[in-house]
Amino acid sequence: MKIIECVPNFSEGCNKRKLRAIARVFESFPAVRLIDSSGDTDHNRSVFTFLGKPDDVLEAALAAAGKALQMIDMREHSGVHPRLGAVDVVPFIPLAKAQMKDAVAVAHRFGQKLYEKFGVPVYYYGAAALLPERCELADVRRGGYEALARKMADPAGVPDVGDPLFNERSGATAVGARIPLVAYNINLDTDDLRLAQRIAAQIRERNGGLKNVRAIGIGLKSRGIVQVSMNLTNYKETPLKPVYDLVRKLAEDQGVEILESELIGLIPKKAFAGMKPEYFKLKDFCEERLLDVHVKSFLARSR
Repeated sequence: MKIIECVPNFSEGCNKRKLRAIARVFESFPAVRLIDSSGDTDHNRSVFTFLGKPDDVLEAALAAAGKALQMIDMREHSGVHPRLGAVDVVPFIPLAKAQMKDAVAVAHRFGQKLYEKFGVPVYYYGAAALLPERCELADVRRGGYEALARKMADPAGVPDVGDPLFNERSGATAVGARIPLVAYNINLDTDDLRLAQRIAAQIRERNGGLKNVRAIGIGLKSRGIVQVSMNLTNYKETPLKPVYDLVRKLAEDQGVEILESELIGLIPKKAFAGMKPEYFKLKDFCEERLLDVHVKSFLARSR
C-alpha cells in the first residue's frame, strides 16, 4: 500500500482553541490518521503529523490549511522560528510502497489547489522544487514573512504557484516532498543566546559542520534558556548520536550542560542507531514517538 505522511507546520502555538480546531479537521477524515501534534509558545508554531493514502492525505491537508487560514492572522504573529505564512510549511513524505514521485505529485496538486481555493502563493522545495535554488527550505524561507513583499517583487523571488502579491494576513506557503526528517531540539542550561547561535553555526552543514544538519540558535524566553533547534534531513547518514555528542562537547567547552533534548513530531527508529533514548536526555519520549509503530498499525488496520 502507498502511504503518504504529511507534517504541516502552522504559525500558531499559543492558542489551544485554535490548535484543537485544526486537530478536529484531521479527525473528521476517517481515512487518515492524526498520529502526533505539538504546539510551542516560544516558537509560536504547531506541527501536526498525519498519514493515509495519497488522495485522502491531499484532501485532509487542504481542509486543515483552510481552517488555519481562517484563524491565523500573520499581522499579529510573532515567534522565534522562521516562517513565511500562516500555513508555513507542508511537506509530503512517501512511506511503505509509496515512492518519492508519489509524494512530489501530491505536493504539486496540493500547492495548486491551495492557491486556487485560498489564494495563497506557493513555493515548492525539496524533491518537489521546480528550481534548483529552491531545493533547500532555508533558502526558500530566507528573510521570512517580514521580507516576503520584497521577495515577491524581485523576479527571482516570485512564487511557483500564484501571483506575486503579498497578502499580509496569510503570507505564503512552502510545499515540499522529502524523506522523513528528524526535527530535534537541544535545550542548554543557560540563557546565553550567542552561545546557542555559535553552536548552531558550528554544527550546520552549510558552514562545514555535520552533513544533513540544519540548525539555528534561539532563546526560549518563557523558560529563561536557549535552544539549538535542528532539522536532520537524512537520519540514515547522520543519526542523533553524532549531533548530540558534538553539541554537548561544544557546550561543555564553555562550561554549559545540556538540560534536555526534544523531538518535534515523530522519529524513525533507525535514527537512534542502536542508542537508547535516555542517552539523549529526551523529554517525554515513549514508543508512540516512533514513526515505525504508526505505519505498522495503519497497514494492519487497512488490510
